[in-house]
Amino acid sequence: MNALQIALADGVTITKRNALKIRRAPDLLGGAVILPIVFVLLFAYVFGSMIELPGMSYREYMIPGIFVQTIVTSAQITGYTLTQDLQKGIFDRFRTLPMAPSAVLVGQTICDALMNVTSIVVMALVGLAVGWRIHTSPLEAVLGFLLLLFFAYAFSWVTAAVALALRTPEVFNNIATIVSMPLVFLSNAFVDAGRLPGPLRAVAEWNPVSTVVQAARELFGNAAATRPQAWPLQHAVAVSLFWSVLILVVFVPLATRLYKRAASQ
Repeated sequence: MNALQIALADGVTITKRNALKIRRAPDLLGGAVILPIVFVLLFAYVFGSMIELPGMSYREYMIPGIFVQTIVTSAQITGYTLTQDLQKGIFDRFRTLPMAPSAVLVGQTICDALMNVTSIVVMALVGLAVGWRIHTSPLEAVLGFLLLLFFAYAFSWVTAAVALALRTPEVFNNIATIVSMPLVFLSNAFVDAGRLPGPLRAVAEWNPVSTVVQAARELFGNAAATRPQAWPLQHAVAVSLFWSVLILVVFVPLATRLYKRAASQ
């Protein structure tokens, strides 16, 4: 086998290892299932009863935002798991094996992508129960879910790089929360970005979370009647794909380099 085939085979092996770890620690999978349910019910019955949008239900408007909020939050599992493995000396064991350096990260991110599939399915079912509906064709709906999963996979590489740079679970959790909160709430996930004041509006309109949320709304048929003025939001699907590819191009080699450094120490 060539180097790429070896790396893929090693990545599949690590994916199986991480899947077995989830089975033995069901609290990880429970968080991926329970947290989306809490988010959907909380925002549907708290914000949904207070915010009105002309011509559409706020619950339909907010569900794509909750999809993206959840995948951004769930991406922290990637980083947290890596910091735990680093502290437990798992990396030292991997270093003694004839394994591709990228296999650990590929296996971890793929396993977390499978957990994201579970989270999105749960959110979609709960969303349907509280009034969310898809108003586009089945093909567009499938593309919407695939776009969400692609962005989730790309963003997990961001958290992997941050975790390998920080190296301790406590510090990583603090930094990840500090970063993810403004990333989600300074966006159009729950309110129209055009209504934010001055600099906050510019940040929200060019926030990658905003473009992914807008793209999901368009593909699910949940977009508001008012067309956004910002260029990224007018071309949300294309820009979301661009952001996801750019994140992978930057953070896959960066995370791999940081892993090699962490494993060698």
